[in-house]
Order: sequence, then C-alpha cells, then structure tokens
Amino acid sequence: MLTPEHYKNVFQQAHRAGSPHFTIIARDNSLSHPRLGLAVPKKQIKTAVGRNRFKRLTRESFRTNQHQLPNKDFVVIAKKSAQDLSSEEMFKLLDKLWHRLSRPSRG
Repeated sequence: MLTPEHYKNVFQQAHRAGSPHFTIIARDNSLSHPRLGLAVPKKQIKTAVGRNRFKRLTRESFRTNQHQLPNKDFVVIAKKSAQDLSSEEMFKLLDKLWHRLSRPSRG
C-alpha cells in the first residue's frame, strides 16, 4: 500500500489477528489481489537492521502466501519482541495469522 489514505482505510472497521510479537489488521479491498502494508516503529525496533529484517521477512511471508489470501489490505504492525524471533519462528507465526485472517469474516 502506498498512501496514508490506504492505511487509514484499513484502520477503520478492520479485522485483527495478533500475537505478542506483532498484529495484523485486515480489511476487504475492491481490487483483485491482496496488498501489504508495514508499520515498524523505531520506538519498537530500535535498529535499522532490525526493522529492515522484520520488513524483509514479512514481505517474503506475504509473497509466498498471497495466492491463498483473500482480496484484502493487510497492515502488519511490529511490537518490541518481534526482533527476538528467529526467521523460522516468524514465518510460522505469520503463516498462522495469514490463515486466521483468510477465513470468511463472521458478521
């Protein structure tokens, strides 16, 4: 996602799936494909290396799963403990949350 408006739309009436390490917020979009947005605050992950690693792993997980994902906008928000995860742990956790947000919304 590119503009602040895209992010703002997702934050209004969105579905959440969270873990102690990050939160994913999802909202339906009118496009024919899912989109990814990232929020990695300096306050949460201090070093540029840590933030870039989080973004790289999240994008990779999204890329490998996007064909199973519904047409939604997803925003992944990092929390402090995300930098302590190994790459493998992060992929497992992201897979679980993508799956949870892919189910049809109830309500």
